[in-house]
Amino acid sequence: MLNSLSILPLPMLALELTPAVELASVLALGIAAQWVAWKLRLPAIVLLLVFGVALGRFLPAEELGASQDLFFAMVSLAVGVILFEGGLSLDFREIHGTKGVVARLVSIGLVITWLSTAAAAYYLGIFSLPMSVLLGALLTVSGPTVVLPLLRHVQPVRRIGSLAKWEGIVNDPIGAVLAALVFEVVLHQAEQGDLATGEVLTNLGLTILCGVALAGLGAWFLWEILRRYLVPDYLQNPFILAFVMLLFAVSNQLMHESGLVTVTLMGVILANQRKVELRHVVEFKENLRVLLISMLFIVLASRLEVNMATLEKLGWGSIGLVLVIIMVIRPVAVFFSTLGSSLSWNERAFLAWIHPRGIVAAAVSSLLALQIKLSLEEHHPESTLLAEAEKFELVTFLVIMASVTIYGLTLAPLARWLGLSGQNPQGVLFAGASRPAREIAIAIQQEGFPVLLVDTNPKNNSSARMKGLPVTHASIGSEFVQEEIDLGGIGRLLAMTPNDEVNTLAVQGFTERFGRAEVYQLASPEARSEKTETVTAYRRGRTLFDIPTTLAELEARFEAGAKIKKTMLSEDFDYDDFLAEHGNSALVLFRVEDGKRLIVATDEQEAVPKAGQKIIALIDEDKSVISREASTTTISDKSGDSSISAGL
Repeated sequence: MLNSLSILPLPMLALELTPAVELASVLALGIAAQWVAWKLRLPAIVLLLVFGVALGRFLPAEELGASQDLFFAMVSLAVGVILFEGGLSLDFREIHGTKGVVARLVSIGLVITWLSTAAAAYYLGIFSLPMSVLLGALLTVSGPTVVLPLLRHVQPVRRIGSLAKWEGIVNDPIGAVLAALVFEVVLHQAEQGDLATGEVLTNLGLTILCGVALAGLGAWFLWEILRRYLVPDYLQNPFILAFVMLLFAVSNQLMHESGLVTVTLMGVILANQRKVELRHVVEFKENLRVLLISMLFIVLASRLEVNMATLEKLGWGSIGLVLVIIMVIRPVAVFFSTLGSSLSWNERAFLAWIHPRGIVAAAVSSLLALQIKLSLEEHHPESTLLAEAEKFELVTFLVIMASVTIYGLTLAPLARWLGLSGQNPQGVLFAGASRPAREIAIAIQQEGFPVLLVDTNPKNNSSARMKGLPVTHASIGSEFVQEEIDLGGIGRLLAMTPNDEVNTLAVQGFTERFGRAEVYQLASPEARSEKTETVTAYRRGRTLFDIPTTLAELEARFEAGAKIKKTMLSEDFDYDDFLAEHGNSALVLFRVEDGKRLIVATDEQEAVPKAGQKIIALIDEDKSVISREASTTTISDKSGDSSISAGL
């Protein structure tokens, strides 16, 4: 117990951990696991489970100051919030043309997964038939807690990524309701000796009816509240959060597990209306989701007793079940669900290799195991279900951990092999197709990096096409660009329109997709003069290039005969030699590392280019065109090797 541990072996020095410190430690440990996973490019949930199991050896869940009932109530509410946030991310436009595939995956695919998993668990001798059917029902779920981080890690093309996201979020409430209904049947049979099929079917209908009705009413209420500005901006996020929790609890009170249907469907309805702006709500819920997932997995995993006795209890049959679920059942379910669809074989292969289990499976398995013990321990101690309850939870966590680990470590290489992903994408999206943007895009494209230009100027777009550049006629701030254009292989934005406000809006629009570190814009004209800037600094992207430059200055230099040239640095020809050769006329644009990584030059980088890196720079014929002070930053890393400078 942590409460009884001394910090140092000094006679008078000891530390009693209060519940507040223990809870804060859980949160800190969860966020630390998320950060380490990001740093090591590993699935976060694997580390969360490992950290949780390790924590459980020192700080059992009951020491967090909450009773069993309160503990599971908090877990249930957190899952409800996570599913509402998942529903908010489901836009019907994402699955235009593939709605039928989603419908079959969460119906035909779900039934195949349920029955096949139940059969495997039974014939492998893991559980009795009733418990096998219950396990199969529970393991149909996947969920946003595992699918979304995995998709963010892999970054597949839009269509297949949207399909995987929709299936993962939609089948969560369906699978949870199915598991709850099967649990009723199993428990009723253990207590009364009959199946009560009619009662279960009635409950199924009432659960769906309750969930749909409350979701519609809840979405309408929030829509009206926000549309009429009845809640001030600073209260909107906490108001919606409190309302979602209340509606979730009320729905569950009316019909068991209908709350999951209610909040998920309410999120979907709100995500597909176009009258009320919900971006700020989505951002808040995404941040909250990270905290909740971190805490939930840590705390739930801490309840597991992992030792040799536990491993012996699981046995080889449980490992065999995991392999059958991943290697056989999932591919078969996808095969039958996608028959006759427009999906290519590689898209089907991708879907066949992504179905990790997440927080809903973890939370529901813990809850069902506890309810089995509470229901049967006193009056039916001889029941086989009672003996299997603890193993039920262990097997579920084994499937969660194994599926997340296997998919997390293998999905990215598979997606690249299938041609459906460019993990760590290095391509560039250009806002604007002016001459400087076109010339820079050509230089990048010749290095093998994908580019895409977006502009509303027909003349610019025509010139870009004449140069062989991919271009889209649209406004960079439009929903069409955000929702419809496939940005596979694109990992950063360069905002290079003549309008600084438009550049800033483009940066804000793509910050969520690319991250703040990968959205850039040209210097504003005001920054190069004594005028007051029209855009607040914190709203802007990172400033292009190693010397802040405006579009007008770039255009003037191209008109004066400037060329984009490439130079490979070496030990014999380093960055100082490069500057000595080109004088003050070199404006460093990019650095290419190992032929695979494109690094954008900005005014904030302090390291110098190094040997083995290629510099892409704009070189003036007149070497006195720009002024470069000795202290001016260049790009990242130190320099080396002489190279051939080739004008484009």
